Amino acid sequence: MKKCHWLFLFSVAVLVGCSRKEEFVMSLNGSWLFKVDSLNKGISEEWFKKDVNRSDWSSVEVPDYWDRYNLATYDGAGWYARTLQLEDTSKPVVVFFGGVDDDADVWLDGEKIGSHVGYSEPFYFDIPQHVKPGNKELVVRVNDNGGPGGIYKPVSIVPKDRVLEMYKTKYSEVNARPSADWVRDAVVYEAYLRSFSHQGSFKALEQRLPELRELGVTVLWLMAIHPVGELNRKGRLGSPYAVQDYYAINPEFGTLQDFKSLVQAVHAHGMKIIIDLVANHTAWDSKLVMEHPDWFTKNEEGAIVSPNPDWSDVADLNYGHHELRKYMIEMMKYWVSEVGIDGYRCDVAELVPTDFWEHARFELDKIKPVMMLSEGTLPEHHAEAFDVTYSWTVYDVLSKVIDGTTSAKVFDDILKTEGYQFPKGSLRLRFNTNHDKNAWDAPAVIKFSPKGAKTTAVLSFTYPGVPLVYNGEEAGNEKKLSLFEKVEIDWTKNLEFRAFYQVLAALRSSHVALRRGDYVPVVNSADGKVLSFVRQLGDDQVLVVLNLSRDQRNCEVAVPMFKSSQFMEYFTKTPVSSSNGHLSLDMKGLDYKVFLSTTNAGRGVQ
Repeated sequence: MKKCHWLFLFSVAVLVGCSRKEEFVMSLNGSWLFKVDSLNKGISEEWFKKDVNRSDWSSVEVPDYWDRYNLATYDGAGWYARTLQLEDTSKPVVVFFGGVDDDADVWLDGEKIGSHVGYSEPFYFDIPQHVKPGNKELVVRVNDNGGPGGIYKPVSIVPKDRVLEMYKTKYSEVNARPSADWVRDAVVYEAYLRSFSHQGSFKALEQRLPELRELGVTVLWLMAIHPVGELNRKGRLGSPYAVQDYYAINPEFGTLQDFKSLVQAVHAHGMKIIIDLVANHTAWDSKLVMEHPDWFTKNEEGAIVSPNPDWSDVADLNYGHHELRKYMIEMMKYWVSEVGIDGYRCDVAELVPTDFWEHARFELDKIKPVMMLSEGTLPEHHAEAFDVTYSWTVYDVLSKVIDGTTSAKVFDDILKTEGYQFPKGSLRLRFNTNHDKNAWDAPAVIKFSPKGAKTTAVLSFTYPGVPLVYNGEEAGNEKKLSLFEKVEIDWTKNLEFRAFYQVLAALRSSHVALRRGDYVPVVNSADGKVLSFVRQLGDDQVLVVLNLSRDQRNCEVAVPMFKSSQFMEYFTKTPVSSSNGHLSLDMKGLDYKVFLSTTNAGRGVQ
């Protein structure tokens, strides 16, 4: 590695034809220093400190993935550093990141200014007001959890009062594609057949559909149901996302006739059913690899490759091939028209071209209204192709808020930034766990505590969007459900969780404000620790108060928007009264309360 000279000055970019956004952006793109931290010793050795000897660091370009730095197989921590010159600190400014993969910690002159968890979506940190003009050292530690890593989107200095404009996309000026009412009002339940029952079968799931309906589920999502590849498989059973044949059924789960019976039973119970579509890749021994090897991505030697080194059990499909696109769309139509499913949850949808999804949706709409759920965060997905996209950001900040490193106000900010990014009326999937987070992070009751699992679930059901329940959450599941082995849920434990979810789903079902209403932040005296907001549509109003700290909080909550001073707490049925437009609340750690005005408690039923 060569020694680098790394003093970089920047100024406001003023270019002919530049956008209004670019006029106030101070770009930090270009050459940075970089060092791999494979032993994870950078923190203990204080690599973030100013004037650390970086003579053995490499010069790299930002933005870019670090697999371009000859690190294609590296997962873990990597450190970036550069100097910059702050010319004016009289007004608040921030460091704005378009996106990192996956997590980031940021220091300025050795002082930590923030941490971010989660990939893809933009974020920023305030430059402390006590920082004086002059040369400064910016250090970023990126921790990659799998696949490509790095600072892969632009970095810049932006005036604080203009930061929301950095989030703005052209899609924020248009309306999201219209969705069916059953999509907008959905409570989605994700079922992993291997874990859901001892039998691990369609038949066993069908027998328990009345339980799911009683739980308040309206849309059942089955993780991938197709045969799993054997070549290069991970674990004993292999990942459901290593698909061998898109037209076949995994014999672990039963037969095609068993699945058709399940679909009919779901509909008979007044629910809808969607299945996982793994369109980005197949198993190495898939029918497509055998019959159409030309449809796959190849390296310079002509060998088929994985999407990234970590996904060693799958081969990457290349959507530059028109015949592949035709095949996939015909397959999608088959399961909707011939088997009767109601849509798809699309795995790693961002890795498949958006124009493919748009064409597929156009064809599916000719058959019947469907639900298309993107495991992605692209605003463009809402324009023509998808009804719902993943809201990773909400999940990613939950622990930080509970641990006290981030203010509860972040949830107000998330909705603001979504408004700058996404088409109007976009539906986001809200969750406190899913199959990935359960398997690779921790079950909700472990990550947040049993009380915290309930409080974060209340947020998922009352915050704008579509809530998701992962199987086992209604039993307070404490196990990591491996994607490569059979790990069964213990349905005999934590029985109070089922009743909790039933009551929670009934709340959402009976109040249209929670499904369609506006989100109005509400002031409280424990600001930063307690989140309070109202969802309202017409006369239907629901007040939500969540103590997102582990400590007891006594707080005053302003409720001037309510005509009545009489309220009922929904879960306990306890009557309370406001005084001078305030409710006085004593909340335990990780407590949740939902209030309905006694004058309109039943008006939201629709």
